[in-house]
Amino acid sequence: MTPSAASKSDQPHAGVRIRFGLSILVVGWLSPLSIPIVTRSSLTTEWKTIISGLLAVGIPEVFTVAAIAIMGKSGYNRIKEAIFSFLKKHGPPDRVSLTRYRIGLVMFCLPVLIGWLGPYGAPLIPGYETHRFAVSLIGDVMFAASLFVLGGDFWDKIRALFLHSARAQVTVKRSN
Repeated sequence: MTPSAASKSDQPHAGVRIRFGLSILVVGWLSPLSIPIVTRSSLTTEWKTIISGLLAVGIPEVFTVAAIAIMGKSGYNRIKEAIFSFLKKHGPPDRVSLTRYRIGLVMFCLPVLIGWLGPYGAPLIPGYETHRFAVSLIGDVMFAASLFVLGGDFWDKIRALFLHSARAQVTVKRSN
């Protein structure tokens, strides 16, 4: 038996390592979803706080490091490339039509305005107080969806808000 054949049989198959690492990565990043279970448990408040904090902040990061260690750098990069290529393929286009842009702006601004004015005008809006959670959830989903409806150029505009050296270049279409 050659040394290379012995070393190949001793190491687990790369596909198994990637699948196992990917499952650890997914479990780690889904761990914050178990926070409501912890908060409804009969544990003391201190333990609920500690466990919830770990589920939100610590466990996803630790599981990510463990998944990278199991998959190896090349396996992790392969998973990352697959995810980003999927998002690029199915993500927002760079340019969108004027109608789509206007619809996206309404979807972007409406939840912000309702969230800002809601506490002040709640008595004036029928059913707002009784369905506050549903209104908030719909607003959050609408806001997130608006970022995809508005397209990639809008993402660049949002990004420019956080860059000190960014300059706005407004191009005005002149009609003859």
